[in-house]
This record gives sequence, structure tokens and C-alpha cells, in this order.
Amino acid sequence: MNAYIFPGQGAQFSGMGLDLYENSPLAQELFEKANDILGFNITDIMFEGSAEDLKETKVTQPAIFLHSVILAKTLGDSFKPDMVAGHSLGEFSALVANGALTFEDGLKLVSQRAMAMQKACELQPSTMAAVLGLDDDVVEKICATTEGVVVAANYNCPGQLVISGEVDAINLACESLKAEGARRALVLPVGGAFHSPLMEPAREELAAAIENTTFSKPNCPIYQNVTASAITDETEIKANLISQLTAPVKWTQSVQQMIVDGATLFTEVGPGNVLQGLVKKINREAQTASATFEKEA
Repeated sequence: MNAYIFPGQGAQFSGMGLDLYENSPLAQELFEKANDILGFNITDIMFEGSAEDLKETKVTQPAIFLHSVILAKTLGDSFKPDMVAGHSLGEFSALVANGALTFEDGLKLVSQRAMAMQKACELQPSTMAAVLGLDDDVVEKICATTEGVVVAANYNCPGQLVISGEVDAINLACESLKAEGARRALVLPVGGAFHSPLMEPAREELAAAIENTTFSKPNCPIYQNVTASAITDETEIKANLISQLTAPVKWTQSVQQMIVDGATLFTEVGPGNVLQGLVKKINREAQTASATFEKEA
């Protein structure tokens, strides 16, 4: 069975999507539509912007979404997912790919999500840190006993967990994690504490936008970050999408469940190949690939 997976923030690079724009009339049309919806030429930043330009949350999130979704649309009939999943932001790309959201609505929600997250980040100094080489339960225990707000945020693969919270609490937790034997506990260059209680203001803002958006019956299940299980019910999809901003990304658990449910090939759709690396670390037997665009004749 074919599982299609969609990356989140961090996969962006300068020049992303340019080959699609230059070689596919459909891609060109969708990119131009995106410029109109967003009210600025995101294509200029994607194709020619610096790494610094692309790092801005209000640009990064729509840029990765557009690269993934437009690539999926240019695959035409060869794009036949039996199941989909996306890492954090990638969940929105996955929901457009499986027909639950339209391209336009998906992009509007991603843009609103980015702005809401940006605002939440500005309310309080917060960050995230990658923890390598410790079991999940050890990391969870240290988060629970550290003063301040710090939680497990991204279960990326066994032995790789990202924690999220207040700057001081993250620094304290990193010290404790190193003392406990973590191979690394490294503060990440991110603007805020994503997937933590500090994103509550963003969650409330995004909840209103999601409630006002029409979702359709998807044409295949999505394994959502919050539950790590196959979901096809529109009401459940919405509720999980709203919870996602303050809840952890259960990527390890999602991939394990997809394999149990019959996934044999994981194809990453979008910039980079980070998710393929994580899938391999979760299950060495899993087959992975990158979605590639064939130029139209």
C-alpha cells in the first residue's frame, strides 16, 4: 500500500518550486492563484529569496505547503494514495492531497495558522530543543519535573524527541537531560514553542478559522499527528487539526500504525527528504521514495 507523507517547517530551501513553475502550466496557474490569495508574491521569495527570507513563519509555512500540494497535483494519475500523513504543518498538505480540503481553503488556513503562531511566539520568549539518545519516557519524566512550561512536542523517531516550552525551562531541562545521558540536547533556532501549551492563543484563533471551513469526505485515511490513527470522519479531522497546535506530533506512532495497517512504500511529497530518514529510523524494512515531477510533453 502507498503511503504519501508531507514535510513540515524546516524543509524550505531557496529556489523551491521553481522547476515546477517553469515546466508545468498547472503548477504555474496554482502558484499565481496562491500569490492572489496571500496578497503578496510568495513565488518571488520561494524562487529567489535568501534562506533568511524563507525562515519567516508567515512565508515558510505557505511555501512548504505550496511546494508539497502543487507537486502532488502535477503527479496526475500516478498520485494514488492509500493513506496520507503530514508532520505538523504537513498535515494541511496531506488534507488537500486526500481531498478533505480544497487548495484555496488549505492555503488560507496555513496562512492564518502561520500568522497566529507568529503572534503567539511574540507573547512570550519560548523555544524548542532536540533531544537525542534517550528513551521517550525518560524525556517525558524530566519535562514533568522541570520548573516552568516544558513538554515533549515531536516524537520524530526512536531516540529523537523535540521538547518545547519557555526558554528558561528548556535550558534547565537540557541540563538535566545531558546529566541523564542524552547524546545531545540542543536548543533549535525556532521562533517559539510549537506544539506546547504556549500555543493556546494561536489554537483559539485557528479553531475559529477551521470551524468556518468546509471539509469534504477524504478519499483515503489520514493518520493525524494528535491521534496517530487512521481518520476519515470530517468532524474528527477538524477537531484533531485544532488540537494539533498545543498537542505533540506523534510521528513515530503514526508511521508504526501505518505499517501495521499495510503501508509498504512511504513517498515524501515536498521539499527535502527528512521524513524518509525518520521512517527508516522507525522501521528499517520500510521502503521510501521522493515524489518526482515528470516534465509534461
